[in-house]
Amino acid sequence: MEKALRSKKAICFFILPGLILFLLIVAIPIIQSADYSLLKWNGISEGTFVGLDNYIEMFKDPVFLLSLKNSLLLAAASVLIQMPISMLLALVLVNGVKGENFFRNAFFIPVIISSTVIANLWMKIYHPSYGLLNVFFEWLGHPEWKQNWLGSSATVLVACFIPMIWKDIGYNMLLFYSAAKSISSDIIEAAKIDGASKLQISTKIIMPIIIPMIEAVTIFCIVGSLKSFDMIFILTGGGPMHASSVLSLMMYNEIFSSNHYGYASAVAIAIIIICLLFTFGVQFIFKKIMVKYRSDS
Repeated sequence: MEKALRSKKAICFFILPGLILFLLIVAIPIIQSADYSLLKWNGISEGTFVGLDNYIEMFKDPVFLLSLKNSLLLAAASVLIQMPISMLLALVLVNGVKGENFFRNAFFIPVIISSTVIANLWMKIYHPSYGLLNVFFEWLGHPEWKQNWLGSSATVLVACFIPMIWKDIGYNMLLFYSAAKSISSDIIEAAKIDGASKLQISTKIIMPIIIPMIEAVTIFCIVGSLKSFDMIFILTGGGPMHASSVLSLMMYNEIFSSNHYGYASAVAIAIIIICLLFTFGVQFIFKKIMVKYRSDS
């Protein structure tokens, strides 16, 4: 009993620093934001309690609704475009290609490059006068395809999504790759002996086994999209006319441009709630998938 007690003390001792950091960096700021969201406050003078007025105003605000739609579109693009590409690259590498280490590192390079650098690189690609994309279209003999990609509300959203999705493909690919590599080679060899093709091994063996990693990456993609900020901030600042605005960028503008601290805090709480809802939803869906997979096997 005494030994168990000493063990519990040791466990508490090692958990305490992490718990304190969590409270200071995560829990307390969220509680403060929830408190500020009930105020009409400019960040300087004394705030006025307005209850849920900020939340009511938020869902009547066309900029918030547009930002929410753009964030959801980015989340959908991340899950439906970024994840399949990452999965395909991971499966190709796992099945063995010449120069596997080189390609694995090459795909991961965009992840370690600063978002500021990548955003400035793509700004040069999209530039209406000397941008690589417009120059390429002119070289093809189709100058009518040239666009002001970041200056037109018709193209700005796709133009922003492309570098954002491209940047994190290597990160998700490495997660899928590491999960697939952890599968026992005996299982793969047994499937090969039974005559399974590489496609069958990938779809019937590897993908079902790494379902927990697929679940984690899905959550990463959705939550990362809902809290995306830096790339769009540098590329467009949310323009033109809020066409590329997302929730985090709107929150930033409400705080530092409009001094609406109370309203921006309500947006922050909305982002947290939406992220939690999607997280629980994804976990529920994958729990059902796992139950079905185990019952079938």
